[in-house]
Amino acid sequence: MRVFLSAGEPSGDHHAALLVESLRARRPDVECVGLGGPCMEAAGCRLVADLTRLAVMWFLRVILNIHRFVDLARRAERSFLDARPDVVVLVDFPGFHWWLAWRAKRHGIPVVFYCPPQIWAWASWRIGKMRRLVDHVLSALPFEHDWFLAQGMRSTLVGHPFFDELDCGPRRGEHVDTTRPLVLLLPGSRSQEIEGNFASMIRSAVMVQARVPDARFVVGALNERYARMIRDTIAAERQPVEIEVEVGRTRELISQAAVALAVSGSVSLELLAARVPTVIVYRVSGLAYVVQSWYRRVKFITLVNLLAAAEPIERVQGVVRPPVGVPPADPDAVYPEYLAVADPADRAAGHLVEWLTEPATRRRIVARLDELADEVAHGGSANRAAAAVLAIAAGEASATAERATAGRDAA
Repeated sequence: MRVFLSAGEPSGDHHAALLVESLRARRPDVECVGLGGPCMEAAGCRLVADLTRLAVMWFLRVILNIHRFVDLARRAERSFLDARPDVVVLVDFPGFHWWLAWRAKRHGIPVVFYCPPQIWAWASWRIGKMRRLVDHVLSALPFEHDWFLAQGMRSTLVGHPFFDELDCGPRRGEHVDTTRPLVLLLPGSRSQEIEGNFASMIRSAVMVQARVPDARFVVGALNERYARMIRDTIAAERQPVEIEVEVGRTRELISQAAVALAVSGSVSLELLAARVPTVIVYRVSGLAYVVQSWYRRVKFITLVNLLAAAEPIERVQGVVRPPVGVPPADPDAVYPEYLAVADPADRAAGHLVEWLTEPATRRRIVARLDELADEVAHGGSANRAAAAVLAIAAGEASATAERATAGRDAA
């Protein structure tokens, strides 16, 4: 059996690698090939090319790299023709993966989306394209699974792969230094996120230090290239605060953090699993704020807040103009979040200081995180996904779809 996998970002590379390991454990003779990164290759997937080098955001940057994406899509299709796979598995990264799905479908190859694009949040009109190009969705989130089923898609709830390698049990706090509490800064896994948010995070750190002088500030950087960007920003800001930069230690730092300030993204699930009180920020331009308000279909931008919401998917009315200043966070949010045009440094610092100086307030949010983690933070996503992929590759897609609702209990 031959499985073609494709992942376009570092997180997707990691998730796909876990899937490769589970596929090979269930069926040792399976051949895994595809587009991805070093994690997939280390897990035993033969790479046609490293797609993770092209993890880009925003329309202009995609246009500037479009010739590279076209070349990779052609190389993948050539692989389909040279040795036809039994199934193509796509992991996140929807822009490029629509192209790849179209090429697989025109050759009659089943297409599976693992960690599917969040079209339920931003682009529900794309469901028609997804019905045409994707045979089966392996949903990471309960409400996501329900939405895809309601839209006529085959879906199996497998759970989120971020929980596969995490200790999701109750946090005991033995690694948290209460004398010098660690404030963890997580400015994102893309250069654009660092450029847009990290200077504001530095200003928040200055405000927190003024109220909590013993606090220690550490940045978790994905790689050395991003670490250099972060150090350059620290030097350019010239703020009176000491900030350490650590590369490749984010998971360890999360286990030690008293509180965190993070850019919106899947890392919020790791913070949930560790029960770390966190403020979420994401700065955008005024135009981007207006445009997103037209298309957004969810109350929150943070996965943790969506998992905790009674009705996570809803029509959010668009606004004519960005708000003046930074409005307070929604009181229903587990993690205070700020999708902001103006600088949210002051708002973010206020939450961090409150958690660091008022133990009762911190205990309340940790208890809420504990309750939510008990409900949703369970490992085994890659194993469940591997079982579904092998069934689909063997022509058992209908049986897998029938078991979709049972996947809710397993996940």
